[in-house]
Amino acid sequence: MIRLARVGARKQPYYRVVVIEKSRARNGRSVEVVGTYNPRTNPASVTLKQDRIDYWTAKGAQLSDRVAILVAKQGAPVAA
Repeated sequence: MIRLARVGARKQPYYRVVVIEKSRARNGRSVEVVGTYNPRTNPASVTLKQDRIDYWTAKGAQLSDRVAILVAKQGAPVAA
């Protein structure tokens, strides 16, 4: 699964976009970090490694709802 993992300090959220097994904890050990998301900037800053996201979705990884929205805003097609 490709989802967000929170790494920011208290009341200062900052997220990594990670590839992780679905059954693991939110901030558990991830397979790979494929991007970052900072909602505190205006507008929110998103950095994604689109080639790695495409690779993992081809291998069967699913995007979480929020990550699918971030990928769509980047202008890349979302794999179903």
